[in-house]
Amino acid sequence: MNKKKIVVFSGAGMSAESGIKTFRDSGGLWEDYNIEDVATFGAWQKNQKLVLDFYNQRRKQIMESQPNEAHFLVAELQKQFEVQVITQNIDDLHERAGSKKVLHLHGEIMKGRSTAQQELVYDLKNWEIKPGDVCAVGSQIRPHIVWFGEVVPEMDKAIILTEDADIFITIGTSLNVYPAANLMHVVPDKTFKYLIDPGDFNLGHIKNLIIIKATAVDGMKILSEKLNEFI
Repeated sequence: MNKKKIVVFSGAGMSAESGIKTFRDSGGLWEDYNIEDVATFGAWQKNQKLVLDFYNQRRKQIMESQPNEAHFLVAELQKQFEVQVITQNIDDLHERAGSKKVLHLHGEIMKGRSTAQQELVYDLKNWEIKPGDVCAVGSQIRPHIVWFGEVVPEMDKAIILTEDADIFITIGTSLNVYPAANLMHVVPDKTFKYLIDPGDFNLGHIKNLIIIKATAVDGMKILSEKLNEFI
């Protein structure tokens, strides 16, 4: 018997219980930085050292953090289902918890890439990218992050995966960051949908949707039981 396909779409709330904050926690500031100063290509052109320092500190924080129970519960679903994670998060906590198929919409902080040739991507062995660290063609290595205003290169693949889901689970996302938030609107009507988040949503137009108003950890505990009916 073929396993049902689950797509898990995760946002910042997924990693919040691992101690990782986002800029939305403090009204447009990210760890006391203005987004325009550290998370746009214009910021990179203006002050590479500031941008590198900012992401070096984020990378160090993530390396010191651990996956939380929600990450592990998502990975556990692989025993009974075919699971694809699509995440807005730049951390590697899904992978460290054991999830095998993870698509990062907004990039991966544990990688760097060439400023000149974006296809040149490098795994980072430690938390620091320094000025003067260059790629194979001599261009400064930048964080492998999709900054505000940049194209989301994995979006088309994410849409294809979403359209093929039997079960679509959204965890810890405000559904306010586009184009990623569009995924909720391309899920087929017949697909079973679950949304885990403590916030308020107006999604009455979406069919077959159950909202679990809880944090990622508490919500995944509840949902893990509910999904037994699909096995």
